[in-house]
Amino acid sequence: MHIHELTEREPLTSELLELWERSVRASHHFLSDAEITAIKEYVPQALLGVPHLIVAQDDQGKALGFLGIAEKHLEMLFLEPSARGQGLGRALMQYGIEHYDVTTTTVNEQNPEACGFYDHMGFKVESRSELDEQGQPYPVLHLRRA
Repeated sequence: MHIHELTEREPLTSELLELWERSVRASHHFLSDAEITAIKEYVPQALLGVPHLIVAQDDQGKALGFLGIAEKHLEMLFLEPSARGQGLGRALMQYGIEHYDVTTTTVNEQNPEACGFYDHMGFKVESRSELDEQGQPYPVLHLRRA
């Protein structure tokens, strides 16, 4: 496996978009199909717009996970469902912490596996919002690395 920052994003955007959807469908059970489809429309813009986009690829170059970082804030972290539970999320987070000093993130409160992962990685709840970043009624937790 190879973890690195993407310098050219266009070639991988569609692959990462599909990975994003598989990851969300496996972990965001509180979202309906229609909501996932609607959110998916904005993901390419987020992938192209985040200042640092880091990808984990297997030896054949297939993306297994990615994270996006802006100013020490983890904007996104998504994993191929089949790669979950194998240390890939930890490896990507460690890369983000070591190379970009990631100190904050947000997580959907209704995603208990992600909440547990961030807690395990040393992030603690700093505050809570009733609405997510898009103004939808999905509470988010604002986390800071202790």
